[in-house]
Amino acid sequence: MLAVVNSLALAGLEAQAVQVEVDVSPGLPCFDLVGLPDTAVRESKERVRTAIRNSGFEFPAKRITVNLAPAVMKKEGPGFDLPIAVGILLSTGQLQGDLWQRCFFAGELSLNGDIRSIPGVLSMAWSLKNLAEAGDHLLVIPEGNGFEAGLVSGIKAIPVQTLQELVAFLQGENQINPIRIDLEQVISSRPVEQHLNFNQVRGQSAAKRAIEIAAAGGHNVLLMGPPGSGKTMLARSLISILPPLEPEEILEVSRIYSVAGLLSREQPLVLQRPFRTPHHTASTASIIGGGKHPRPGEISLATYGVLFLDEMMEFRKDVLEALRQPLEDRQVTVSRVQASYVYPADFMLVATANPCPCGFLGDPDHECCCTPYQVQKYRQKLSGPLLDRIDLQIEVPRLTLAELHQENHGEDSSRIRERVIQARQRQLHRLKRFGLYCNAQIKGSLVSRLCPIEPKGLKLLQAAFAKLGFSMRAYDRIIKIARTIADLDGSSLISDQHVAEALQYRFLDRPYAAV
Repeated sequence: MLAVVNSLALAGLEAQAVQVEVDVSPGLPCFDLVGLPDTAVRESKERVRTAIRNSGFEFPAKRITVNLAPAVMKKEGPGFDLPIAVGILLSTGQLQGDLWQRCFFAGELSLNGDIRSIPGVLSMAWSLKNLAEAGDHLLVIPEGNGFEAGLVSGIKAIPVQTLQELVAFLQGENQINPIRIDLEQVISSRPVEQHLNFNQVRGQSAAKRAIEIAAAGGHNVLLMGPPGSGKTMLARSLISILPPLEPEEILEVSRIYSVAGLLSREQPLVLQRPFRTPHHTASTASIIGGGKHPRPGEISLATYGVLFLDEMMEFRKDVLEALRQPLEDRQVTVSRVQASYVYPADFMLVATANPCPCGFLGDPDHECCCTPYQVQKYRQKLSGPLLDRIDLQIEVPRLTLAELHQENHGEDSSRIRERVIQARQRQLHRLKRFGLYCNAQIKGSLVSRLCPIEPKGLKLLQAAFAKLGFSMRAYDRIIKIARTIADLDGSSLISDQHVAEALQYRFLDRPYAAV
């Protein structure tokens, strides 16, 4: 008897429908699995055989052939255990009824028949909702994945714990209600974020102002200064002034974490903005995404949050250069022989760096021991095209003794966050019709259309462009920074003061910054 069971397979962030065809026929006992399965799928034969027996069912001593269709698509992961087991039980007449025909199954089987959690269930639920043929289908998933599947409205997610419980449900012997999770209620009860407060960072008022502008407009920022100047503390405090995630953003970020296998029972949803801090020894695949079995990289896991590269110059040059396209397009395409996967990469890049290998170039209190050639080689890791994509380049000088002993360390993060939220709201009102939400996303002809500059400001910008030799990309980014400064001031036009302040944040474009 042939049984055709519906399942889902991940392809990037999306899931595609897969038909698990199970045929049990007379012949020498064997278990063949075809349809481009990977190692985890091929090993399901032993898990399914043992789980069926330990659940009190009979495993047939016949010829079993399982085909995962379409056969041209690579099948990965242990999520096909459950549909294969259901198909075998149907083919041998141990499962009765027709409810299974309305179901999509996904789950891993343990040897005792328990159903274990798998990655990517949130994306499966999301994609099933958008399948035209889904209709009134049910999504049968492990009980451990019930929370994330229940977040998606428009589908019926059935959480099950064991194979026996699933068979009883499909035969109508017990009732399992679809799980429903109220996202708004979950958001309202999320804990207060605990981050480094801005008033814990001593001095550095100019750098703090730049960080506020970066947060308000979603701009990338590079902090360059000697060791101990507070660069890392400034970068880590940025997350404390960013607006909270919106419901749509929460679902999008959680989908990425679900596919990456980073959601758990303890953290079934990403409620806070991500702050990713990869080590400088990280490979290109771990940062950008990919690998033998493509998975989201750090830039995708930092979507709607911050990717923090501490000591940016210590990262391999090929890793840094790989950031150029995602910083521009806010998405990354991972291409493999059999398929290409597109992952979101809408993140803020925050990086720190020393001015030279020893760290003391330009420091009045410490003599730099580096040769001009060493400094030049050190800075060559940051190419011109990459620097153009970093909007704010800030010099962070060493603190004086007087600044260290100041009692007033500046504003609290909550007050700065209020200004940032107000500026973001002004941007959203202006940009929503274009599908954008912050100034850093403005591109091409929209820059001149959405960033009107007063005549004095335009004249100042043109003079700076002629003197400093900005590229067109840097020219546009200065305008967008000025637009953000104007939003913080509540101004509809960009004045010469806004342009003048924006020009201060291109530290590495100034003549004295050159080696």
